[in-house]
Amino acid sequence: MRSTSDQVSVRLYHLDAQVEGGAATTLFYGSFGEAMTIAAQQTEDVQEGLFIATDNDVVCYLDLIDEWAAPGSD
Repeated sequence: MRSTSDQVSVRLYHLDAQVEGGAATTLFYGSFGEAMTIAAQQTEDVQEGLFIATDNDVVCYLDLIDEWAAPGSD
């Protein structure tokens, strides 16, 4: 993800590797800031399979949490 602006539009989804071939479930479409807040509220097991996609990039949620602190996650 080249930009971490909290207003960029993203898709937050969970990729379930337990299902044969993988299964992607969309949790949220909206702003990056809101997606990070929603992701932070998930269990650790779910967070391991979370990804955030923009128009030109896909990044694992766990790779982003060190760079960006979601509002209200303190």
